[in-house]
Amino acid sequence: MRIDCQSHIFPRAYINVLAQNPYPSQIELRGAAPSNSDRSGGQHGDEFVITYGDVQQFQLREEMYLPERKLQDMDRAGIDIALISTNIPGPCMLAPDLAVKGAQAINDAIAEMIQQYPDRFAGLASLPWQDVDATIDEMDRVHDLGFCGVMLYSHIGGRPVDDPAFDPIYSHAQAKKLPIVLHPTVPTWGEAIKDHSMIPMMGLQVDTSFALLRLILGGVLERYPRLKVVMPHVGGVLPYMMGRIEHQTEVMGRGREHIKQPPSAYMRRIYFDTVSPSPQALRYAYDFSGSEHLVFGTDHPWVDPQIFVTLIEEMDIPDDEKMQIFGGNAVELFGLRI
Repeated sequence: MRIDCQSHIFPRAYINVLAQNPYPSQIELRGAAPSNSDRSGGQHGDEFVITYGDVQQFQLREEMYLPERKLQDMDRAGIDIALISTNIPGPCMLAPDLAVKGAQAINDAIAEMIQQYPDRFAGLASLPWQDVDATIDEMDRVHDLGFCGVMLYSHIGGRPVDDPAFDPIYSHAQAKKLPIVLHPTVPTWGEAIKDHSMIPMMGLQVDTSFALLRLILGGVLERYPRLKVVMPHVGGVLPYMMGRIEHQTEVMGRGREHIKQPPSAYMRRIYFDTVSPSPQALRYAYDFSGSEHLVFGTDHPWVDPQIFVTLIEEMDIPDDEKMQIFGGNAVELFGLRI
């Protein structure tokens, strides 16, 4: 069984909320997208541009996110189930009065997809992280709806993910057994790397690596030892940098104020998804964490899912470990009922 742990939608109801945001990130309609009936069943929708001031823009075509398109691409790649989430910007980037509306719009759309295709989709909830009480209420709501995890972006509207104000959310996620799935967003320092398309090329992964390092060094994983965390893109740069990180903490004695173990001890609790179009990076993540902490992902619709299917199929590892990566780990981690 193949379970895609990183697959995205961008519902129109959320677009309507995002369009009201008074500051970046913002969205504007560019017009009707060209028809692509072969991929979308004759539906093509509109084309939008998401802007982060003058730092970054992303083009969004509605037809790319249609459930019918997603199912077609899943079937082509032999993917049985996709865990659905919204990529960026998340509702934590919106004005406070819009954040809850945005999260509910996303989660309602995901719930509708699951109700329509219960054997093909499961849900990862978006949350209004900047409003702790509202986030806990929304976690309870999506838990009752059967969602299997929640999303956390690499910063919360500019606030670091290890801000102690968010501890009640981490505590509640642990209690509800809802894994936290990290996802990049445009860095607060994006201005420094906006040239040459370096933000999507590298900045997103580096910023997410800093976010996970904050969860470790800030003591979040120390305080919540049963909290499950998924790191995208085969761990970003952290597996590669772990030797230097631990030399700093264990030899130089830096950054150890909130942790009792070496950083690698916390890192080995983390699950990595396989979204990296590089056999070398995938092998490095496998050697670092083992097959039991890798979960299959595709970043659909931004990337052709078959790329990541082929990378795993071609790994020189036992077939039972490939089965773990493709689906077995996800079933256990997210408590999926297959």
